[in-house]
Amino acid sequence: MRLLFLHQNFPGQYRHLAPYFAARPGFEVTGLGERKNVLRQQPRFPGVRVLGYTATPPDPAKLDPGTASLQRAIHLGRTVARGLTKLEKDGYRPDLIAAHIGWGEAIFIKDVFPDAKLLLYCEFFYRASGSDTGFDPEFPSRPGHAQRLRLMNAPLLMALEAADWGVAATRWQHAQFPPHYRSRISVQHDGIDTDVAKPDPAARFRFPDGSATLSRGEEIITYAARNLEPYRGFHIFMRAVPELLKRRPKARIVIVGGDDVSYSPRLPEGQTYRRRMLAELEGKIDWSRVHMLPRLAYPEYLSLLRVSSAHVYLTYPFIASWSMMEAMAAECLVIASRVPPVEEVITDGENGLLVDFFSPEGIAARVDEALRAGAAMDPIRRRARQSIVERYDLKRVCLPAQARLIEQLARGETPAPG
Repeated sequence: MRLLFLHQNFPGQYRHLAPYFAARPGFEVTGLGERKNVLRQQPRFPGVRVLGYTATPPDPAKLDPGTASLQRAIHLGRTVARGLTKLEKDGYRPDLIAAHIGWGEAIFIKDVFPDAKLLLYCEFFYRASGSDTGFDPEFPSRPGHAQRLRLMNAPLLMALEAADWGVAATRWQHAQFPPHYRSRISVQHDGIDTDVAKPDPAARFRFPDGSATLSRGEEIITYAARNLEPYRGFHIFMRAVPELLKRRPKARIVIVGGDDVSYSPRLPEGQTYRRRMLAELEGKIDWSRVHMLPRLAYPEYLSLLRVSSAHVYLTYPFIASWSMMEAMAAECLVIASRVPPVEEVITDGENGLLVDFFSPEGIAARVDEALRAGAAMDPIRRRARQSIVERYDLKRVCLPAQARLIEQLARGETPAPG
């Protein structure tokens, strides 16, 4: 059986699936991504043929500002279709193509390979209300935003119309799609490698500059995000820091993240959300106890989670970060924002603690409460890991389920929706 995994940042969400099938007899696996990304990441999976397409961006002068996102998606879809056509002319015929729904890559796949089953990774569908848009009054939507979202959804709808099936990682993500498409979208998480993300009582975390080493015996409050931005509650957490320092005089706070923007409104050139918050809180933070670190390599990041006394995770109603689940798998005491995507995973007082996203005082009070409780919080830590192992374990739960879905679809069977 021939499988093609398509993702502009290959391997993307197929990091585990592609090598899983390549290791099984009877499967021929190809990965396809944008050439510059493939070369940068240099994914090396035994048995996986990795190819790249060259995506030349459209001429900005020819783009209409109001429809630029749709034009870019169509342009990318055509670029991918040309690459697939070359493969088709060389005699390549995949049985199933798994592709990310975003960016436009999947729009014209069926026009090149009409007989191949097309499985879309349905990560997110934009909504003008009820999810991330309009959630934070500090960052209100700009005029015309609803129209822009409708245009951003257009390539997703084109891909959905052509696809045979879709898969969403969580029930909340599944629910963002229009009702008449949900019956053709399964819910299956990518999985957390709980053999790697696990507790270690002897863990130590050494600061990148070598200035200090932390251990589990200390009181350490952690916050981590790919980028320090409003979508992940960075501004709210920073406003909680002075009160945290006041309530917990022996605590050290470690904040990890980059200064790019993944999801939030972009700032003027030269500005970052980090700089904004530092200016707002000037003179209110004891920097001898607060440490702001850049993104960490994964092993170092796990070491930090393992020494954490309380891990704060904040997010808009948006895709819940895998990092939240990794923290739970490491038996962190997670204090998270009470929003639907988080509540799908965390039950307050059972496997974590929930707080009001918009309340810095409430966040500080809940962290203080948790740290005062000490060992009484250990059952919550253990249940946090147990819930991830039972529901989201990569090797024993999610990967086999994803593989069954692909094999079902490739055989012409109808998978279970929702």
